[in-house]
Amino acid sequence: MSSFLSKTMPSPFIWVMLAVLLTGCEGSQLNNPYPRAESKQAILYESFSERPKHLDPAMAYSSNEYAFIAQIYEPPFQYHYLKRPYQLTTLTASKLPAVIYLNKAGEPLGQDAKDSDIAFTDYIIDIQPAIRYQPHPALAQNAQGQFLYHQLTAQQIQTLATLDDFAETGSRELVAEDYVYQIKRLAHPKNQSPIAEIMKNYIVGFAEFAKQVSDKPRTAAKDLPMAGVQAVNRHQYRIRIKGKYPQFKFWLAMPFFSPMPWEADVFYDQPGLSDKNITLDWFPIGTGAYLLAENNPNRRMVLLKNPNFHQETYPAEGEPEDNARGLLADAGKTLPFIDKVVFMLEKETIPYWTKFLQGYYDASGIASDSFDQAIQFTGSGGVALTPSMQEKDIQLQTSVTTSSFYLGFNMLDATVGGTSVAARKLRQAIAIAVDYEEFIAIFMNARGVAAQGVLPPGIFGFAEGKAGVNPYVYDWVDGKAQRKSIAVAKQLMRDAGYANGIDPKTGQALILYFDTASSSIDDRPRMNWYRKQLEKLGVKLVVRATDYNRFQEKMRVGNAQLFVWGWNADYPDPENFFFLLYGGNAKVKTGGENAVNYANPEFDRLFEAMRNMDNSEQRHQIIQQLQEVVRHDAPWVFGFHPKNFSLFHSWYKNIKPNLMANNQLKYTRIDPVEREQKRAAWNRPVFWPLAVVGAFLVLLLFPALQAYRRRLTAK
Repeated sequence: MSSFLSKTMPSPFIWVMLAVLLTGCEGSQLNNPYPRAESKQAILYESFSERPKHLDPAMAYSSNEYAFIAQIYEPPFQYHYLKRPYQLTTLTASKLPAVIYLNKAGEPLGQDAKDSDIAFTDYIIDIQPAIRYQPHPALAQNAQGQFLYHQLTAQQIQTLATLDDFAETGSRELVAEDYVYQIKRLAHPKNQSPIAEIMKNYIVGFAEFAKQVSDKPRTAAKDLPMAGVQAVNRHQYRIRIKGKYPQFKFWLAMPFFSPMPWEADVFYDQPGLSDKNITLDWFPIGTGAYLLAENNPNRRMVLLKNPNFHQETYPAEGEPEDNARGLLADAGKTLPFIDKVVFMLEKETIPYWTKFLQGYYDASGIASDSFDQAIQFTGSGGVALTPSMQEKDIQLQTSVTTSSFYLGFNMLDATVGGTSVAARKLRQAIAIAVDYEEFIAIFMNARGVAAQGVLPPGIFGFAEGKAGVNPYVYDWVDGKAQRKSIAVAKQLMRDAGYANGIDPKTGQALILYFDTASSSIDDRPRMNWYRKQLEKLGVKLVVRATDYNRFQEKMRVGNAQLFVWGWNADYPDPENFFFLLYGGNAKVKTGGENAVNYANPEFDRLFEAMRNMDNSEQRHQIIQQLQEVVRHDAPWVFGFHPKNFSLFHSWYKNIKPNLMANNQLKYTRIDPVEREQKRAAWNRPVFWPLAVVGAFLVLLLFPALQAYRRRLTAK
């Protein structure tokens, strides 16, 4: 025993030498969460925090779902990546749609026809030939043209766990009938498409078709006709809508109107596959730049470059400043540039932020707890990156979103609703008192713009400067909007019959109720903030928090009083915002998106005149009239338009905010060599502290070991 110890136990000198040698070794990135083989590949690393519920374009309607399906599916049109204002352009279509106006007899009218004479509008869409679907088992056929997997047995299904378990895949050409079939899928009640009720108002025969197939399987839609949708030939189809609705072309750029091969429904509707999560909601099939190669929502989701992707090139023109920003360096090059996109599950913001700073994520938003680390305010009130971000050559992009958040008054309520002068002045007083500039500063790290009306910036009809200010809440002072004083609000309260906030019916402070589904501890500061805003007027605000389903039910039946609501643009047109206040869309009466149940005949008249107009000076003027009516009536306290702050590493190229497009990934590019170099520099292992500690431990242990050896020798 003693001989073995003495021969094998290194001396302290040897331990120290080993430690010194360790510090001299060139260390790899020991904290790298990705395989070493990926280091120099064109792979984009992003994250997600919540599993997308739907990947079927007939049902998907949320941003976390669009982050995936917009890369996989292709409607006929898209938004130009670089041009502003947002401009519709082709995707799978060979040209923009031909628009034909028809009278009641179905006879063509001229393009200058009166709106009153237009009974129908035909949209004729031509699809590019030779576009093919991604490889997929639903399209696999044998030499005789028979589908391999459309009649699976129970034994075959029992052996399956994922789409990768199918030995064969197939593809075929995209045809016009696939777009027709998808519109039929939108109408089928079993798909529960969120836009079905809207499309019933526009597409001819949509509602009738929905009734016809209500008791039939999804696959029955293929062979049943819809009056307003028809494939004219292999690469052309026609959609007929009721009346004139120019905004319909924008719907044709949304994933809802992407093509769907009928074979997909036949394949996925086989009994037993859904039990294995082998569904269209789990494994999509499209013609886009990417295909979903891995769907593991508890760990990661992976997109791979579609080997069958059709010819598409990076845009050759944009805004004047795009060239100087390097956004046209790849003009004319074949898309996509990135071969693989890895979305890692990250539920916590701090680990995500740390990995971004280490270079293991290519882009990042800015959470509140990391805002001060990333952003500093300049003397002029602007924002800039902190020195630590600048040292890493991180890029900051900001953009005001095409979204609006507001505090709504239920116009059916006996106290805050209605058209009386007293109720209107009460709403106007509250609009002044609720200081959304303060809200933006406290709760949003200044990432927002106080709203002056219904429209956010970037939408036709939005007015800049003094012309765009809400005169009932703001004054124009020294070239900028300044919120009116609380004294003005208190005078409005007196005019409304609530002097000092006292309700004359009770002799006590007026009590108003704030209904919300925000009930967590994290939401309490916001709720307290709203209470303090109304305390300025002497009004007591009672928060009624409940679960989301109960809150939705209160909204449907009109039992809410005050509430916060928001809207993200479906398409870049003022109609998509003003319809939120159109009487015909009142939530209680029609189940529509007019959550405050506002009804004003003058507003409705102006809206009906504006909604189907092409953009023009006349339309702009009507929009200003609409803004004036709503500002005067104050059914909303105009809240704010959020401002996106996004960070990108220097190796992430071709980044430009596009608030309407969701398919940006195909335009972006990664420089993997630069990324690997900076990762290595930022994540160089530091071994010397371990070596010092190791040597110190050896020195401590050495006397004990020597004593132990002497004891053994003495025996």
